[in-house]
Amino acid sequence: MDVNIGSEVGYSIPLQTCCSPDTVLRYCTDDVLLREMMSDPLLEQCGVVVIDQAQERTVSTDLLLGLLKDVLLTRPELRLVILSTPHSAEKLLRRCGSVPQICLEGPRPCEVVYGSGRGGVKDYLCSALRLALEIHQNQKHGDIVTFLATEQVRDISTLIGELVLNFCNCLHFSDFIFLSFIMYICKCCQTINHIQNPKTFLFTKYMCVLCRFMISKSQAESRKQLAGPTGKCFCLYQEDTPLPAENIPHILDSDITSTVLFLKRMEIAGLSHCDFIDRPDPEGLMQALEELDYLAALDDDGNLSEIGIIMSEFPLEPQMAKTLLASCEFDCVSEVLTIAAMLTAPSSFVTPPVELRQKALLCHKRFQHAEGDHFTLINIFNAYKYAMEGSYFNVERWCEDHFLSLSALQTADAIRSELTEILKRLELPVSLPAFGSKSNSLNIKHALLAGFFMQVARDIDGSGNYFMLTHKHVAQIHPLSGYRTEMHKKNLPEWVLYHEHTLSENNCIRTVSQISAHEFIQMAPQYFFYNLAPSESKDILQHIINHGSAAPSKGKRKSQPPSSPASEELSHERCTIQ
Repeated sequence: MDVNIGSEVGYSIPLQTCCSPDTVLRYCTDDVLLREMMSDPLLEQCGVVVIDQAQERTVSTDLLLGLLKDVLLTRPELRLVILSTPHSAEKLLRRCGSVPQICLEGPRPCEVVYGSGRGGVKDYLCSALRLALEIHQNQKHGDIVTFLATEQVRDISTLIGELVLNFCNCLHFSDFIFLSFIMYICKCCQTINHIQNPKTFLFTKYMCVLCRFMISKSQAESRKQLAGPTGKCFCLYQEDTPLPAENIPHILDSDITSTVLFLKRMEIAGLSHCDFIDRPDPEGLMQALEELDYLAALDDDGNLSEIGIIMSEFPLEPQMAKTLLASCEFDCVSEVLTIAAMLTAPSSFVTPPVELRQKALLCHKRFQHAEGDHFTLINIFNAYKYAMEGSYFNVERWCEDHFLSLSALQTADAIRSELTEILKRLELPVSLPAFGSKSNSLNIKHALLAGFFMQVARDIDGSGNYFMLTHKHVAQIHPLSGYRTEMHKKNLPEWVLYHEHTLSENNCIRTVSQISAHEFIQMAPQYFFYNLAPSESKDILQHIINHGSAAPSKGKRKSQPPSSPASEELSHERCTIQ
């Protein structure tokens, strides 16, 4: 259109908006548009909505399709255009009824080269990177696009470095930038998703499972089209490999607690119905409602409470939103803002090649905090801000020297600023930093427990086997945790709060901090505690409630005494963040 970006044409993405009053065409992500519907449920500012890549079936896209169907009944002048691949179009058409369908014939298809090995590919990551290097050596100049599973992207830089040294010493990375329009597509037939559907596995939603799935025909077709008529598409799978026609909708295998909180908020805005293409599993829906009830986000009638309405204002998971609100009461907002931002952003830790990993561990060890990993994240962020604000520091070099990701820390900084602005808009108090004092550390733990009391575990034998109270499963602390260093290995905490449990990644709990049984009892809602399944750990907690101290445990682990004289007095008190 020959205009400046941000004028007639603009965009809105998380943490960044580039628009003006003159903007008539705006690109945005599906989740950004959803959040805008909280304040403008009928999208009064829009005349046409175009939903691209509908076949990807993200949770946000499915919610948009469900809600916009209701919006169109109120605003018949609104035009909705849905773009999808042919394999997914039939299902969308059945749902939408009598609507126009326009089929666009693509250009001449590109040349496709399939894998020939009958045994299949065992390591798609290495095979894809080797193929990319072979293309670079032997094909005409052009750009290379490689599709990898999300979890594999973390290892790309390390493997590329090793492959370059062992396979193609003459390669210069600047050679990847060319002026031709030839594109090479490298793709495997698998993807990795986080699964948190209680019906899929015999565990509850508080467990995250990484599973491999075959890509769909829709995904394969859309990726192939990127190469254009002059490009080539290299597939690491055979031509006769059976692929499912459509993607598995993410709403069927994801934690939908945030989704339910959003829909409850939309009921207040007047949109009480969402016509799902595929309805969420009833068991998952009930668990989401139960969690929101535990977090005091619902009232006695099942509607959003006042605290639930405030929680829905934050672009955070409900447990983290509740933690942030609790920090206002416990006077530790500054520190919890940092924790929330660091856990929402990508991991700031960089995993270097094998020969540098010991050096990286030593660098990361400097940031470790005795109270746990949540506090270590604050140390890292504060050190980054100090490096950035010091005029004599090169922050990019500082991140490289400490094996930290500059982009991840910049994202965390932007998220923290956004959360701060939301707190100010809601006229909630923002306390001054007080990190380092004992009272502040205790307040941070109280705030974390206000939101994450459902994610508490106990070391049952003194050797690091942690029993998770919510779903009666045993796991180890993640190797990157500060508790896995030599300093802590012989003195592991008995009770911990964790941020995430990943079953398929060595069965680990990640981002772990020490708490006491008394702190847990004080902060967990009473109705949550009494709904816990029977276990030795629950018996210990019940004994503390009844007698003010823990009875000897049956296992090898000896129960620790209360952390302070005041613990007995606090043992019968309950969380006031209700």
